[in-house]
Amino acid sequence: MDNDRVNSSKLLRVLIVDDHPAVRQGLGMLLETEGITVCAEAGGCAEALARVDEHEPDVVLVDLSLGDEDGFALLNDLRERALPSLVYSMHEDGRRVVSAFAAGALGYVTKREVHGVLAQAIREVAAGRRFVSPRAAVALAQQAVSGQADEAYGELSRQEKKVYHLLGEGEATKQIAASMNISTRTVESYCARILVKLGLEGMSELRRHAISYFHKHTS
Repeated sequence: MDNDRVNSSKLLRVLIVDDHPAVRQGLGMLLETEGITVCAEAGGCAEALARVDEHEPDVVLVDLSLGDEDGFALLNDLRERALPSLVYSMHEDGRRVVSAFAAGALGYVTKREVHGVLAQAIREVAAGRRFVSPRAAVALAQQAVSGQADEAYGELSRQEKKVYHLLGEGEATKQIAASMNISTRTVESYCARILVKLGLEGMSELRRHAISYFHKHTS
């Protein structure tokens, strides 16, 4: 890392909001090695807002899982204060990423990224730019594909929908054929048509999508 980058990074002051003290401590040590100063820590929403008033950080690093409290509500409060927030979360589903940005976050980093990604995200968010980590970007792409497939569901025929539902329940091709009293070749033909209509690639992706759809609409 060059000297100019280190010097500019030292100007950044970050507030860490996470309900696990050990995680906050570990993050603090990690960010210090990147030349980023942790000016304060908080374990919940009210404490975070108090620390914001007291320390005036450049960026607030927010874990969405704050015990009984709602991390999304904190993102909204920070947006109202015009304070840049960056989500640092174990959750890697696209809907949560979308919701975080809708609530006011400027960036989203998953906890399975290498630490250099988090440091880069903090710098970008501090500069007022959006940042999406690699794993979060994949989740967003999958969410987009899933959303398009959900919209195309209405184009399926009655028999195709039945095959799709049985796939979502975890049934194999032979089980579906027996349940519908048709041949396995006919089931495979239905699956091929479903793949085209939903814009999916291969049976593995179709099964994953059907299972996800099944749980989404039965839970």
